[in-house]
Amino acid sequence: MTDSHASGRCGWCGTTDPLYIAYHDTEWGVPERDPRALWEKLVLDGFQAGLAWITILRKREGIRDAFDGFDPDIVARYGEDDIQRLLNDPRIIRSRAKIKAAIRGAQIWLEMRDNDEDFSAWLWSFVDGEPIQTTHADFRQAPTQTEQSVAMAKALKKRGFNFCGPVIVYAFMQAVGMVNDHQTTCFRHAQVRALGASQTHHRNLSCSHV
Repeated sequence: MTDSHASGRCGWCGTTDPLYIAYHDTEWGVPERDPRALWEKLVLDGFQAGLAWITILRKREGIRDAFDGFDPDIVARYGEDDIQRLLNDPRIIRSRAKIKAAIRGAQIWLEMRDNDEDFSAWLWSFVDGEPIQTTHADFRQAPTQTEQSVAMAKALKKRGFNFCGPVIVYAFMQAVGMVNDHQTTCFRHAQVRALGASQTHHRNLSCSHV
């Protein structure tokens, strides 16, 4: 990873940690529509509660491996033996409450799927299906929670999800591109905005041919 854009990145990612820079440059803010991937990110954000995101990034591959690639069909069937296995795995955040929340989240995800509810469409409905485009010149101007994140957090908790308060949910929304909170001086702001517009265009085309 070069530093050609170092002066034009969001200030929160710094300029020295290659993992953090790569995450900012390739993942953060990119609109995610895959239901399973969205659930995985929600779980990871739940694991982050009380910790720095870089901690989760450094453990992400280990967490994915420990949780069977975040396959909801497998995770939903985890029992006490699996919980003990995970509590003894140094690659993850060893919190019984967070592990149990991930398992319950997988069960809820499956219940929604089996009831023909699209987890992705449901989450995206809180932003009317399209990314919210912000115009913050400095990342510190971004809020820590919004009306949308409060509503989503409330709805997630009503479904039975845990570790999904409005602040965690807003960080999730930023990460999965429901909100484009790249600061306007960041080279990714325009790129992510274009990705969101492209998705909207393709979805509109698909709808017009139904």
